[in-house]
Amino acid sequence: MATLPVLPLTDAVLLPGMVIPVTLDPTTQAAVDAARATGDHKLLAVPRLDGEYGSVGAIATIEKVGRLPSGEPAAVIRGIARARIGSGVPGPGAALWVEASEIDEPAPAGKARELAREYRALVTSVLQQRGAWQVIDAVERMTDLSELADSAGYAPWLSLAQKTELLAAPDVTARLELLVGWVKDHLAEQEVTEQINSEVREELEKTQREFLLRQQLAAIRKELGEDAPEGSADYRARVETAELPEKVREAALREVGKLERASDASPEAGWIRTWLDTVLEMPWSTRTADNTDLTAARAVLDADHAGLSDVKDRILEYLAVRNRRAERDLGVVGGRGSGAVLALAGPPGVGKTSLGESVARALGRKFVRVSLGGVRDEAEIRGHRRTYVGALPGRIVRALREAGSMNPVVLLDEVDKLSAGYAGDPAAALLEVLDPAQNHTFRDHYLEVDLDLSDVLFLATANVVESIPGPLLDRMELVTLDGYTEDEKVAIARDHLLPRQRERAGLTADEIDVDSSALGRIAGEYTREAGVRQLERALAKIMRKVAVALTDDPTPVRVGADDLVRYLGRPKHTPESAERTAVPGVATGLAVTGAGGDVLFIEATSMEGEPGLTLTGQLGDVMKESAHIALSYLRANGRRLGLDPNALAGRRIHLHVPAGAVPKDGPSAGITMVTALASLASGRPVRPEFGMTGEVTLSGRVLPIGGVKQKLLAAHRAGLTEVIIPARNEPDLDDLPTEVREALTVHTLTDVADVLALALRPAEIDPASLGDQRLTAA
Repeated sequence: MATLPVLPLTDAVLLPGMVIPVTLDPTTQAAVDAARATGDHKLLAVPRLDGEYGSVGAIATIEKVGRLPSGEPAAVIRGIARARIGSGVPGPGAALWVEASEIDEPAPAGKARELAREYRALVTSVLQQRGAWQVIDAVERMTDLSELADSAGYAPWLSLAQKTELLAAPDVTARLELLVGWVKDHLAEQEVTEQINSEVREELEKTQREFLLRQQLAAIRKELGEDAPEGSADYRARVETAELPEKVREAALREVGKLERASDASPEAGWIRTWLDTVLEMPWSTRTADNTDLTAARAVLDADHAGLSDVKDRILEYLAVRNRRAERDLGVVGGRGSGAVLALAGPPGVGKTSLGESVARALGRKFVRVSLGGVRDEAEIRGHRRTYVGALPGRIVRALREAGSMNPVVLLDEVDKLSAGYAGDPAAALLEVLDPAQNHTFRDHYLEVDLDLSDVLFLATANVVESIPGPLLDRMELVTLDGYTEDEKVAIARDHLLPRQRERAGLTADEIDVDSSALGRIAGEYTREAGVRQLERALAKIMRKVAVALTDDPTPVRVGADDLVRYLGRPKHTPESAERTAVPGVATGLAVTGAGGDVLFIEATSMEGEPGLTLTGQLGDVMKESAHIALSYLRANGRRLGLDPNALAGRRIHLHVPAGAVPKDGPSAGITMVTALASLASGRPVRPEFGMTGEVTLSGRVLPIGGVKQKLLAAHRAGLTEVIIPARNEPDLDDLPTEVREALTVHTLTDVADVLALALRPAEIDPASLGDQRLTAA
């Protein structure tokens, strides 16, 4: 037991064998003075953590007292042995004196030497990382295990709390166990830190290398004169100098501010640049001047297309109104321009798509075609939100950007082929685009600024009007293109198709010519259709065969009507109404399909068997109902109409509408079914020159139907000369071409009895002697 002055250590821990400097303040100065006064220069160095003394300290001796290089007073002390602190006792001076009992160090036992070897290896690894080779040599020379363990007091990676715990450890084995665990934790932490530092260093080196290479590339491009135009990177200057609407300019400047605050490595910076590029590429203030010469516009339309007077008149009306408003300085009203939305509906091949380009040339505007066939995504029209990866503006915005003006002619091709998908209904997205009352503030999801579409002339094309949603069709002005007459087809073939196919085949007008009679026969007997696509293909086939013939014989070729069999084979379409209606029970009807008007034959026969009506030919529900109405009407009014009352009662009636593989529906075959059944019951065949269309009621009234013009054009193509239509459809005859109207005798009737009186041949034999008849399709 010894009485020693206490030297408190606040920022260090003294272990036996260590030598450390201690800065002298009033407290430590008193302890040093007291120790020097005793003569043996001993004191008790005790760690003080958070204001509290530890229970174990180190007996130390003062080696030297002096000043540090900074001038502060200091003492160098050496640790001798551990001592447990007892109670305080009075002593000389201002120092704190305590009783201290030295702790005897037990001899190493158990696994102490194994722990020492492991600890020595771990410490060597740490010191190698730090490059402390002299310290490694000193550690290797230590043979005393206690000295080896207490040398950890110098380790900077151990905290004061850990060193205090090491000082209080009772024996060397416990100290070595503590040290092995602490050094392993330190090594693991060092490994993670080193890995992070390595990755950060590699990334910095890569970034610096890329920056250096880009600077070198920019310098090389500048030397070669290939550097970007001045100000291309300065979006603020570009936005301020661009001619943008005020609200668009404000939105663009806000995005420029975000770009300036964003990091170049941020993905948002790339999105903002793409958006700004899109906005700056839009032709916000660019508009083309419309052609004011109506005569020149009419000449352009007539030169490009034969017929189609309805569309041509509508375009000229639009141009005339716009010219008059411009002359009188009448600007837009309520933000709405003088655009228009027309829907061109008709069968394939009549020139709907090519008409758009012709209209643009006549008006002197830019032309853009937007194909909508098969589009199933609403974002195709309105654009994507900018938050999506790969976001793009919609097709309308892209069309304006492609056109380079805000008043182009935009052709929305195949608008009836739009379909709703999982990503929304694009037809619903078109409602705002094609509404003249609101498209002056159209908002694309990508741009998110108002876009004025009120000066755009929209032309939508469709084959089947019924496939267009009602609200969308209501926003468009419908103009029907019902097909061409044979004379118009000959004119189109002579003026447009033949020169084009001749050029494609590498031929000249001196080498090949096709007579107008041959063109008329191709249109009537080889390619019976509403449009002219098949007609052009037939001409292309003739040109190819002539090109082969001219390689052997250079004599110029003139193709006449009699030569068509050699080039195109036998005619595919011949008048068959007389043959099909030669027997009772067959009537010729008129129908409208997606490919235009067409004729169809309705056949009826009766037989012994269970009474009833059998319907075949893939008929829809409405057409099946028309057949039942026709049969009920004849059974109820047969005697009044002069029919055999037993011909339809008590027998099995079979009604068939070829071709059996083609679905058919609609009410317009009603009077044709009545006529076929009446022909069967009376035994009087239907007159072969007659075709008919109209809906029938149970009381025998003939109701109006649609598609009259297309049906009459089909009747004319099929060689019919007399047609029966409902009386309420008589106004539709005004749209019929003059040559077709002159070639057809059109009967407008209101009662089925009048239809039968006209369409059935006069009775030549007694209907009761006819017996069962079975009719087959020709």
